[in-house]
Order: sequence, then C-alpha cells, then structure tokens
Amino acid sequence: MAQYKKGHLVIIGGAEDKEGECEILKRFFALAGGRNARIAVLSTASTDPGAGEQYKAIFTEMGAAAVQVLAVQNRAEANRTHYFEQFAEQTGVFFTGGDQLRITGILGGSILGKALQKCYQNGAVIAGTSAGASAMSETMLVGGLDDATPSKEIIRMAPGLGLLRDVVVDQHFAQRGRIGRLLSVVAHNPYILGVGIDENTAIIVNGRDECEVAGEGTVTIIDGLNVTHSNVSESQPGQPLALCDVKLHILSKNYGFNLKHRVVRMPQS
Repeated sequence: MAQYKKGHLVIIGGAEDKEGECEILKRFFALAGGRNARIAVLSTASTDPGAGEQYKAIFTEMGAAAVQVLAVQNRAEANRTHYFEQFAEQTGVFFTGGDQLRITGILGGSILGKALQKCYQNGAVIAGTSAGASAMSETMLVGGLDDATPSKEIIRMAPGLGLLRDVVVDQHFAQRGRIGRLLSVVAHNPYILGVGIDENTAIIVNGRDECEVAGEGTVTIIDGLNVTHSNVSESQPGQPLALCDVKLHILSKNYGFNLKHRVVRMPQS
C-alpha cells in the first residue's frame, strides 16, 4: 500500500485577506485543529522580528489553543535542541513573507528545519505566504524579471524546503505579470509543474498530492510534460525561448488538481 504524507500544505500567493472574511487563514486554522490548534508563526523570511505578530493576533482571536512567533534570525538560533520537542506539539506552522533565501539559508539542515519536516510528516499543516509559499518546493524560484518575455536569463533558482516535489511555485502571479518567468522555469525542465498563485489565493495540498484552490483569484498551472520542442539549451543570452505544446490550466476557487497525475478536478455540484 502506498504511504502518504499525513500533513497538509496551504500555499498562499501573498496579500491574503487579514481583516475581512479571512477565508484562507480560516482554512489553515481549521486544518490545524481549530480551537485545539497549536500554531508556530515563523517570521524567518523577514528581517523584522515583529513580522509575525499580526498573524499571532489573528489566530489568537480565532481561538487557537496556543500561538507563538518564532523570529529565528540565524543558524545558531535554528540549531537549538529544544525545537524537536517544541515542534512535536505543533499542529500548524505558518511562514510569513519576506525573502525565501532567508528561510532556506537559516533553516536548511538545522534542528528546526528537521523538526519542521518531522512535524509535517506527523500530520501538521504547513502554510506559507509569498516568500513562504515559494520556499515550500524542492526547487524554488528566488528571483526573476516580471512582465518579461520568456528567456533562460530571467529567472534564478535555488534549493527549497522540499515539502513539495516536482513543482515550482511563483506568487503575486497575475498582479506582477509573472507568466513569462514561470514558462522559463518549465522550459528548463518540462517535468516540473509550474504553479503560479495570485494574491489572496491559495492551493491546499493534501497527503495524496491533490490540491484545491481557495480565495478570490486564480491559480495558473503550466504542464510541460508533453512539450515537443524547446530551444532553451541552444538559445543565446537575451534570445526569447521557444516552447511548443505546453499545457496551461487556469483554475479558480473550488477547482482541484492532482499534482501527481496532472489532472484537473471540477468543482463538486
């Protein structure tokens, strides 16, 4: 029998509603256990130690059993031994926005990083917004030109947290015109799914790699598995990419997608 991960991922395109209906944050809160939730807010992506305080206030107001902000700012702090015990109690972990390279550079291979992985495998829900969303994948997009013609020079990639495999996530997607750079990612390796998430929009991924769209915007999925031609290997600096027979999905709220089998699930009637 196949072994599935037990936890959920809530991957948010940034600028999620924090003052109105708070749909996405409420979904995270519910998956974390509602009033039994024990939530850690990790603000490592930001150099502002107070970056997680607004989320702490929101989840506390929702009624979580415990919420704490971990403003981990260096690897010495990330290697404190108490994190194994501390994260064993967490039902939810929320990554704030900022710089995704700070997340991986500080947490990668650390005691806290390993505790996070174990926490997820044991059933906790891990959420990330903006930079926190990009860091979820095994390979993450760390920079690139917005509103640019696809070419191999417009993106920068780096190893991510590895919670999501064979997928690269881009955020603030429609708002910053990032389809060109996500197409460039897929051209570099057509096996990788490109997932672009709009602001105040999220995908919620279960342990079977099935995701559901939540929020007010759309999720763009670029599937290059059946690409028949690309000039990425022989193109010159500044030369536009050619990419033939790429598949594109635009999904809105309540649509789903199986990341493993690459099929869309229609909304339930």
